Amino acid sequence: MSKTKFYKNKGLTLMELLVVMAIFVLIIGLVGKFVGDVFNYEDIFKSKLTSYDEARKVLQPVASEIRSASPSSLGSYPIEIASNNSFVFFTDINNDGLKEKIRYYPSGSILMKGVIAPSGNPLQYLSSNEVNSEIIHGVVNGSTPIFTYFDSGYNGTTSPLPTPVSIQNIRLVKITLIIDDNINKPPQAITVTTEVSVRNLKDNL
Repeated sequence: MSKTKFYKNKGLTLMELLVVMAIFVLIIGLVGKFVGDVFNYEDIFKSKLTSYDEARKVLQPVASEIRSASPSSLGSYPIEIASNNSFVFFTDINNDGLKEKIRYYPSGSILMKGVIAPSGNPLQYLSSNEVNSEIIHGVVNGSTPIFTYFDSGYNGTTSPLPTPVSIQNIRLVKITLIIDDNINKPPQAITVTTEVSVRNLKDNL
């Protein structure tokens, strides 16, 4: 009696092949997403660092101007207005011997700078001569004051002067900027602060 041997097909069936391909595509997709997320988070991190560094660099000349605030060319007090979101003072920004009137204030999400040079005879500061420029974009302070003020008793933890601020008591100005170029996308908002002692008003600071 002869025996007939049957050999099973050791190759993959069509169904098995489709399952393998599906798993392979899924793995490739997951790896691709992981790599994409890594690069995306790296870009976000770099963007956040760049925004922070740029804000710090922009605040340096602002702090320098405030530090050198002095009586106006008309002899008025070095500080004219000190509110939560507006600071007006006098300083010689171009070393011409005349004190410009400087105004920092927000316009929407932009921190603006206004400059009025004294003119005429006798000298006067005409608001119509104010030259405005954009300083920092993406400012989203909301209810957080851009400017807070401290007197000679400031020790690093002292509460700011209450509003309305008595201008004659100001010895130090703190600038706080919350910056977010797009509130609907990462990275989250960054907060940049700097503290400036007004040199010509300095007593025991």
